[in-house]
Amino acid sequence: MTNSRRPLGFWSATALVVGSMIGSGTFLLPATLAPYGAATLIGWGITLCGALLLAVTFAQLAKRWPQTGGPYVFARNAFGELPGFLVAWSYWISMWCAIAAIAVAFAGSIGAIFPTLTATPVSAATCGLVALWLCADVNLIGVREAGRLQLLTTVLKVVPLLLFGLVALWFVDTGRYVPFNPSGESLGSVAAATVALTLWAMIGLEAATVPAESVDDAPRTVARATVAGTAIAGIATVLACTTVLGLLPADVLANSGAPMADAAAALWGPTAGKLLAVVMAISCVGALNGWTLLSAQLPMAAARDGVLPRAFARTNKRGAPAFGVIVSCLLATVLVICNYNRSLVDLFKFSVLLSTAATLLPYVAGAAAWLWRGSGVPSRIAAAGALAFSLYAIGGIGAEALAWGLGLIVAGLPIYFWLRRAVNSVN
Repeated sequence: MTNSRRPLGFWSATALVVGSMIGSGTFLLPATLAPYGAATLIGWGITLCGALLLAVTFAQLAKRWPQTGGPYVFARNAFGELPGFLVAWSYWISMWCAIAAIAVAFAGSIGAIFPTLTATPVSAATCGLVALWLCADVNLIGVREAGRLQLLTTVLKVVPLLLFGLVALWFVDTGRYVPFNPSGESLGSVAAATVALTLWAMIGLEAATVPAESVDDAPRTVARATVAGTAIAGIATVLACTTVLGLLPADVLANSGAPMADAAAALWGPTAGKLLAVVMAISCVGALNGWTLLSAQLPMAAARDGVLPRAFARTNKRGAPAFGVIVSCLLATVLVICNYNRSLVDLFKFSVLLSTAATLLPYVAGAAAWLWRGSGVPSRIAAAGALAFSLYAIGGIGAEALAWGLGLIVAGLPIYFWLRRAVNSVN
């Protein structure tokens, strides 16, 4: 594929990073973080530093191996086929879990605008699934169209988000940050728990590495987009989430399906709340679109190498990996339906932790890959920091999400050995 035909340039690649990171997390995380109060700043500080170290590491990996597949390619090239499969499988699981979580967040934003549409668990789940499948349709049209939608939705959410954070900062009630740690847990426990939650808002920093062969001048563009996108999304997210904690009581935040919209409504009236809910809905659509694109691109790369079933490598007439899009969205749909009876906040938290748990293996493998195969002392120091952060984050995920994540990863092993057996029998 020549550069002139590649559908994603620097801005589209950066939008893919920012759009994948700024989705549901920025707008719903204040509800899940409310019990920890201002102590969440410890988690945010650790997470932002860790995310930047990971971004630098993935930028270096993208320069070394500018191939479609991102974390899967890095693990396969550094450690071999089986580790590559485990990373591909784990990362793919994290993607459709993320799609489910973002669909739930979309329902929360729509509920803030039209409460009757999400009045029951069934209607809320239906609302989220409609958005999910609309984004699937866009991705089936082609990568270029998905990239254009990503750029548009990123602009429409980043600008209002930054404005909200900067303006609302002047209305913060510092008394809301007292006591500093209302949870009663040790600061070490709070840090571990909040890192696991805030890391969700940083997941997606590697997004530009996944469709690398669709990016102009991939070695240079992907590296720049990864670091720039992570910095933009990280600053906007920390600012907005921390501000919201200082605007509403913790008990109100903890039960809110759209905490940022509720904060805007409390400050400037119902109209402001509805406008911010619209921004949140746009944000969720952008994140759904980005993760749907990635959830098909990564298994396509693995299928080309024979690591996943060949069906994932099939493309439609527009060049879109249709099978991957449909299967990923179907699995996300099943996750939403199986848990629809939970509250929006509980369902969101469960999907977030499950997606984060499945993402940490690719992060660990990516950092280890550069430590093993990389060059340059500064970049390898960054990789060591990224590896330490990823291992630390695993400890805060919680037993339920880790058990689910481990079970889903192990469930993929029969597929790998079945494919290897089929290849060996042919040879």
